[in-house]
Amino acid sequence: MSETKASPTPLDAPIQWLRLGVCVVIGALLWMVPAPAGVEPEGWRVMAVFTATIFSFILRPMPMASVTLVGLVILVLTESFAEGSKASVEFALSGYGSAIVWLMVAAFLISGAVVETGLGRRVALLLIHKLGRSARGLAWGVCSAEFILGPFVASNTARGGGVLAPIVDALCRTLARGGEHARRNGVSELLILSGSHANLITSAMFLTGMSANAIVSQAAADVAKVEFGWTQWALGALVPGVVGLALLPLFLNLFVDPSGIDVAAARKEARRELEELGSVTRNEKVLLWVFLLVLSLWSTSGWHGIHTTAVALLGVAALLLSGAHSWRSMAQNGGAWDAMVWLGGLVTMAKALKDKGVVDWFAGNARDWVGGLGGVWAALGLALIYFYSMYGFSMLSGHITAMAAAFIGLAVSMEAPPMLTVALLAYFSNLCGCLTNYSSGPVIIYFGFGYVPAPRWFRIGAKVSLFHLAVWLTVGMGWWKLLGWW
Repeated sequence: MSETKASPTPLDAPIQWLRLGVCVVIGALLWMVPAPAGVEPEGWRVMAVFTATIFSFILRPMPMASVTLVGLVILVLTESFAEGSKASVEFALSGYGSAIVWLMVAAFLISGAVVETGLGRRVALLLIHKLGRSARGLAWGVCSAEFILGPFVASNTARGGGVLAPIVDALCRTLARGGEHARRNGVSELLILSGSHANLITSAMFLTGMSANAIVSQAAADVAKVEFGWTQWALGALVPGVVGLALLPLFLNLFVDPSGIDVAAARKEARRELEELGSVTRNEKVLLWVFLLVLSLWSTSGWHGIHTTAVALLGVAALLLSGAHSWRSMAQNGGAWDAMVWLGGLVTMAKALKDKGVVDWFAGNARDWVGGLGGVWAALGLALIYFYSMYGFSMLSGHITAMAAAFIGLAVSMEAPPMLTVALLAYFSNLCGCLTNYSSGPVIIYFGFGYVPAPRWFRIGAKVSLFHLAVWLTVGMGWWKLLGWW
């Protein structure tokens, strides 16, 4: 995910400082609490800083990377990671050598080429033009574009907000004639809602569909002791994800009436923009070949044994060698390096929490805290709590950081099937963004266009949440049973 937020203005600054103060107080209070039995004092200090970092992700007083760096510096200076300043620094930087972190960085760099070459825009416009013979056809075009771009554009904001949302907005404006009232027509609502919710589905379908997915993948390995890399993630999501994307416009059509609006103008607009793009460029062709190379190697990793991250870096190298994307452009890709800083820092903190007994302490006490559920029912119950707890969070990244690893540990301690647990939490981590109009960058952008009023967005979002549960707990559970995950 690419977290973009304007720098605070002077009027905003006191609010930002207040939010930062709340995070500091929470961390300081926890720091002063004696470490529970079985947890090293240094581990509890890491827990205090980690908790303050999570709250900063929720309250957002500063960019995520800035807060994470501050947290690492505090832990280094207090030698909470290791005894001795040098050893503590080396441990603090260890997370930046994580393969999962560099997978996300490489995916961000490749996604930069998707935007810069114009290939992403071309794909979206082409699908909308080909499928847009009706209102639902336009919506399916948006869903199809999300599905095609999902594996390669690791920033869901770049994919949804940077590529597709402007196209959807342009189509809606083309359909709007007669002022604000006409602007809020059924087709516009259908397209806006389809674009927003399809982005969340494709973010859930691919490990590289959203940067914070890496946190779940890492927690699966560290806490549940199962591999949930790119191939497993995509395989598990393939059937329920495709079904969800196919049915989404039909489901939204139950609450949005797109009749009475001639969509021919929108289709004509897509064709006009395609003509403006001209013929496919050499760099777009190279990028297509790189896509095919990377996707084929990711999909056949069990045969050739090349690690997922190595494949992604191969794709980056191919773009550089071919000249389809320059290093200067990659160096200016703020989303990639921002993700590296906060993801790497969180990986370091998570490793310290495990090494110093905090994770084991939590897992050891978990069964007493939640009661008698066990097995599959424990996984389902915790997954539902995890899903709807999103109402209390301002962004998906904060929700995932705060709760994913803890809920995985909790489910495992209750003897829930590890792969089923990881799958539910991995996919629900993004699908739960349907609940609010502020859950992720693309959702905020789509809502900000003003086609759907906030109360209506919340009402439809609650219904979409039931749609996701119906698809993923029936089709998904059946598919995962065939895969032997439970």
